[in-house]
Amino acid sequence: MKRLLKYLKPYTKESILGPLLKLCEATLELIVPLVIAAIIDRGIGGKDPSYIWIMALVLAGLGAMGLLFSVVAQYFSAKAAVGFVTSVRHSLYSHIQTLSYNDIDKLGTSTMITRMTTDSSRVQSGLNLALRLLLRSPFVVFGAMIMAFTIDARAGGVFAIVIPLLAIVIFGIMLITTPMYKKVQVGVDKILGRTRSNLRGARVIRAFGMEESERADFVSDNSALTKAQKRAGHISALLNPLTYVIINLGIVFLIYTGAVRVELGDLTQGQVIALYNYMSQILIELIKLANMIISISKALASASRISSVFDIKPSQKYGTATAGAESDYEVEFDRVALKYATASENSIEGISFKARRGETIGIIGGTGSGKSTLINLIPRFYDATEGSVKLSGLPIEEYTKEALCKKVSIVPQRAVLFSGTLRDNLTFGSEGADDETVMRAVRIAQAESVVADKGGLDGRVEAHGANFSGGQKQRLTIARALVSDPDILILDDSASALDYATDAALRSAIREVSGERTVFIVSQRAASVMHADKIIVLDDGAAVGIGTHEELLSGCEVYREIYDSQFRKEDV
Repeated sequence: MKRLLKYLKPYTKESILGPLLKLCEATLELIVPLVIAAIIDRGIGGKDPSYIWIMALVLAGLGAMGLLFSVVAQYFSAKAAVGFVTSVRHSLYSHIQTLSYNDIDKLGTSTMITRMTTDSSRVQSGLNLALRLLLRSPFVVFGAMIMAFTIDARAGGVFAIVIPLLAIVIFGIMLITTPMYKKVQVGVDKILGRTRSNLRGARVIRAFGMEESERADFVSDNSALTKAQKRAGHISALLNPLTYVIINLGIVFLIYTGAVRVELGDLTQGQVIALYNYMSQILIELIKLANMIISISKALASASRISSVFDIKPSQKYGTATAGAESDYEVEFDRVALKYATASENSIEGISFKARRGETIGIIGGTGSGKSTLINLIPRFYDATEGSVKLSGLPIEEYTKEALCKKVSIVPQRAVLFSGTLRDNLTFGSEGADDETVMRAVRIAQAESVVADKGGLDGRVEAHGANFSGGQKQRLTIARALVSDPDILILDDSASALDYATDAALRSAIREVSGERTVFIVSQRAASVMHADKIIVLDDGAAVGIGTHEELLSGCEVYREIYDSQFRKEDV
């Protein structure tokens, strides 16, 4: 939590005024039993109606002032809590953006979503309660005890015994439940991850008839979470009954001894009522305090989890180079290998090749052969665990992040569009691009008809591109990559949803405008890569063949098998 407190600095005034006004309200509340005692002893006992009316007006004034203090304190506390969590979320989101794919893989997507939503909301609720009650409740409790001593020292001794017992119960339960709530939140992460996975893969689950299996796994995880929540809940549930028992025993003892001493003349009836009211105030405040402590326990556990994300330092360090060196090669791989953080072995290894400026490089292989892994190293989504990657003669680590983003554009396998307009999507990352540049990229990507059908560049795009087909989304994402005019263009199986005619027209258009641009085409279709200047054939993470289409047909068995499976042999 200490790490996050810096985000509370802009709200220092609110964080001070909120508790301070609550203390003012609490002070007025402590005066009320004395006024009531005076009404009983002097007004009722002395049969003085005018005094009763005066004291009644005093009570009304105390109530009005207390209400005003409470409302203003609530406003300041809410403002500080909401502003604090807003700043934390902004900073957390910015921090996550600095993490590499490798860091994100270790952390997990569902974990990050939970930190940004559930954990942040719990911290907000906990801080709001802390600002309102963390000082007020103890102040009322100890203030009531002091006021009791001012009324009668012997009666105050009851308060001195009750309050430590309550403190033991409250803080004991808090110490037990805090780590338990941390475990509960881990279970929530697991449930969220499984739910997210099932929703994303719903069609696959249904296609293979795995609904019952997935349901059984979910029930198992959900049952474990339920048990953890029940264990924490059972202990937390002891808080209110135990505090009620202790307080009510104190009240019973107080009333009994008070009645005896009233008979003896040591105490007045008003003083006994005042002592009873102070004990009731303690009961109410401790119930509030108990509930607040449960919320704060959850908030501290959530704050610790948020801090753990901030503790993850970006594993990638960038250099200062904004341009490459003099080199004949745009991309160079030298014995490159990559092992993902969650994997037990290399996904690719021993990859070596060189791509000249202006060349078109095809990458082909079966599913899981390492195609996407290879091209993810070029924009530096991941760092090679072995070997080196160079762009324009410089090691990729020497470039600034901005220079890499400008130099390399990638169209991923899964076409992603954002809600907004077509213009917003096509100029994403190239905000300064004019409409002429955008439409030129649209024509190259064979997406002119798509844009026209939607009413031009101001056409609406729904979330995730829901109002576009798979092929339309792919063409639009290709156009988006072309708008930035990169030195290196990577098409990662980005034409899989296109028919052969559109795919051929797209490849032809890209070849015509490539010029000095190096193009990587990743595909499982031999037709998509066969006209490339160089083709890299991957199998089980290794490059089993590098050459032209003709060279690979004669010298690479894997490539020949892929080609023969897609074309009739008599057409070879």
